[in-house]
Amino acid sequence: MTDHPLDPVARAALWLSHWTIHQANHVRPKAEAEGEVKVGGHQASSASMVQILTALYGHSLRPEDRVAVKPHASPVFHALHYMAGNIDRDRLERFRGWGGAQSYPSRTKDVDDVDFSTGSVGLGVAITSFASLVQDWLHAKDHACPDWPMGRMVALVGDAELDEGNVYEALQEGWKHDLRNVWWVVDYNRQSLDGVVREGLWERVEKVFDAFGWRVLRLRHGALQRAAFAEPGGAALRAWIEACPNADYSALTYQGGAAWRTRLMDDLGDQGEVTALIEARDDADLAALMENLGGHCLGTLCQAFDAATEDDVPTVFLAYTVKGWGTPLAGHKDNHAGLMTKAQFADWQAAMGVAESAEWDMPAAAETLRAAPFFARGPRRLTAPAVPVGLAIDVPDAEISTQAAFGKVMDGIARAGGPLADAILTTAPDVTVSTNLGAWVNRRGLFAREDRADVFAEARVPSTQKWRFGPGGSHIELGIAEMNLFLLLGAAGLSHSLFGRRVLPVGTLYDPFVSRGLDALNYACYMDARFMVVGTPSGVSLAPEGGAHQSIAQPLIGLSQDGLAAFEPAFADETAEIMAWAFDYMQRDGDAGPDPHTWLRDATGGSVYLRLSTRPLEQPGIRADKDWRQGVVDGAYWWRPPTGRTTTVIAYQGAVADQALAAAHRIATPGRDVAVLAVTSADRLNAGWTAAQAAWRAGQGATSLIKRLLAPVPRDAQLVTVLDGHPATLAWLGAVHGHRTTSLGVEHFGQTGTVADLYRHFGIDADGIVRAARA
Repeated sequence: MTDHPLDPVARAALWLSHWTIHQANHVRPKAEAEGEVKVGGHQASSASMVQILTALYGHSLRPEDRVAVKPHASPVFHALHYMAGNIDRDRLERFRGWGGAQSYPSRTKDVDDVDFSTGSVGLGVAITSFASLVQDWLHAKDHACPDWPMGRMVALVGDAELDEGNVYEALQEGWKHDLRNVWWVVDYNRQSLDGVVREGLWERVEKVFDAFGWRVLRLRHGALQRAAFAEPGGAALRAWIEACPNADYSALTYQGGAAWRTRLMDDLGDQGEVTALIEARDDADLAALMENLGGHCLGTLCQAFDAATEDDVPTVFLAYTVKGWGTPLAGHKDNHAGLMTKAQFADWQAAMGVAESAEWDMPAAAETLRAAPFFARGPRRLTAPAVPVGLAIDVPDAEISTQAAFGKVMDGIARAGGPLADAILTTAPDVTVSTNLGAWVNRRGLFAREDRADVFAEARVPSTQKWRFGPGGSHIELGIAEMNLFLLLGAAGLSHSLFGRRVLPVGTLYDPFVSRGLDALNYACYMDARFMVVGTPSGVSLAPEGGAHQSIAQPLIGLSQDGLAAFEPAFADETAEIMAWAFDYMQRDGDAGPDPHTWLRDATGGSVYLRLSTRPLEQPGIRADKDWRQGVVDGAYWWRPPTGRTTTVIAYQGAVADQALAAAHRIATPGRDVAVLAVTSADRLNAGWTAAQAAWRAGQGATSLIKRLLAPVPRDAQLVTVLDGHPATLAWLGAVHGHRTTSLGVEHFGQTGTVADLYRHFGIDADGIVRAARA
């Protein structure tokens, strides 16, 4: 290691990260449960990042910069923030345990200033590009927080993460939007989970980044190596190092100085000057020289980062490292999940000069780190005031679909202008027009950092779409990549915390393609990002399009995804009510307990998923009573309430409303009442029901909304549930009070044909509902 002011910090970070992992696995009392698995912690993957993280946090970063840390470098991240005073010792002692520091950095579960959660590899890398785009969007509109300057979005990337396809989708999207102020630092240790990275990857990486307009800085050699290259014989040594296969370099690193000497003398000996260069160093010095790669040299790293601060060009730093650097595990191909044994660790502790009982005390390093510019402002979780919603949009009472109603609500917001319209950022993966955002975009424009003319308008070519690009635009048009959509929604949905300004992101996509971006959707929800995603068109109601565009499982995704309130309205007025509620819900951040009416924790807020349809329905007329409005956002209301003579309850969700109502009319007789339950959110009903059940098991009194709604239904009555989606979405309703239940829906890929053809085929038309009720 060269002499650098941050060397003590790097050494302390290496020690503390490994001690945290070691004590979790070998010192902390084990759970008594038989078969308890190892705790783990990725000592080797942490070690390769020590100098990179130290150079960034101790020298280059500023408070306004935002960082996504490679998942397996979590222990080093925690160690640095422990020395900076952002996390206490108790949480490190409980690393990977209950209430302790997380295995991978988490915005919602860690306390030490995590900017972006990581763990689903690749996503933490790509989101930095979209965070930079959101930052540009805010600054172009003068929405930026006045005392929070523009910062860099930095990703610390494992080289194996470059196998993830979403990384390259993000690179292409960044190129389209003139990406800037982004750094990706690649930990190029040339080892993945299962082995050694194939030769020549760096050449491909450089070509890809260069093609998309990034600056590529290759940090291959540290200061010791560069000094040796200047010695007589150094050119031959450099050529050997740069030609050495990855697997050989790793194996020799693991074997140590004697092995390096033997191999170098075999390959380069008897060449006079280079032989003298090798023999001038003992085994320890020779090993230190050969392991002095650019990613382990603080001087090299700091100089490279300083050089890249002179402009805002997106930059990738290809930092060569050794996996397990500085430990007995260095270079071994099996070291990814490996742990030092107790004996190995004891020897290593002695070599590190750390006394027993002083394992957590690094006062000098902590003092140096706390003086770094990054930590000058303390914790960097910002806040932003709520945007008043005040949404009062007239919806038509003629025949209309929920997708068209969504478009009219958005157009009404755009036409009204004001704080709500100014806070909304819309986006779509090349389906803006076909998801009914066209009117919004015509009024609000598309975002670009510089004005771009609408060529068709200038040439007076008739078109319904006015595609004006400029800094004032509210819509960000994406290519066909749903992962990018959800990453942008995630980044924009964190704007209040990252940039101190509230953004209300609304993204639209074809409902079946929610599954394409599911990992990124889950990732955004895990970070507690706030956004509205609109899946439309949905179901077999999109009849002529065929099975490829007809969604089946999406209602179950909405039902099961944490952090996401899913709705499927049937009518325009329901759509408007839900959207008004959603824009408020997306901004909530309270800590109140469950609402006794629904047993939902609505005070905490969250994101919203609307599943909409292109199928127009005759509208029910003006409905504005308080109970109906509350029922719409809570998840259900009685269209036709039950009586003591009710023999059948039809519970529907979404576009099959007319079929359910027609069936109820046909089934009802003077002695046979039929009740109709309009479900707008199976998700919220189910969440309240399960939460209330858990409360009862814990000895608390709790009654969910669905339990109260179904309480008047006679116990011998039957339930028939129906929706244009998987029948399991509503099948659980029978378990609330034990009613006999028949669940109708779609379980197989759709067909082409008319809506009537497909509804009949799947038994979700009025005839099918009647048959189910009479069976």
